[in-house]
Amino acid sequence: MHEMGIILNLAKTLDETAEEQHIINIGKVTLQVGEVSGIMTDLFVDCWNYFKVRHPVLKESELVLETIPAVTYCSNCEKTYETVKYGKECPYCHSGETWLVQGNECVIKEIEAETE
Repeated sequence: MHEMGIILNLAKTLDETAEEQHIINIGKVTLQVGEVSGIMTDLFVDCWNYFKVRHPVLKESELVLETIPAVTYCSNCEKTYETVKYGKECPYCHSGETWLVQGNECVIKEIEAETE
């Protein structure tokens, strides 16, 4: 269950950011999560709600998750396609010479905060 580890790192990053920017309260954190990142979003939110109370600056915060669609690139025909729908094999030329170009990341998009 890597959701817990990600939440711990996210909380640490937000605590450090709050200290550097003199933030006293974070109201909302928008996180972009890749469609094939392996993160179970329901479990992720549960972990967030459990750990946020241990960080005073996050105590009243809301976590908003946005999905980044998974996109794969085919080096054979140089086209991109929906990863989840078609998998590793290119739907255009049926090549297996493909790689994921987006959709496995986890990125802090926005933080709504109150400063001193």
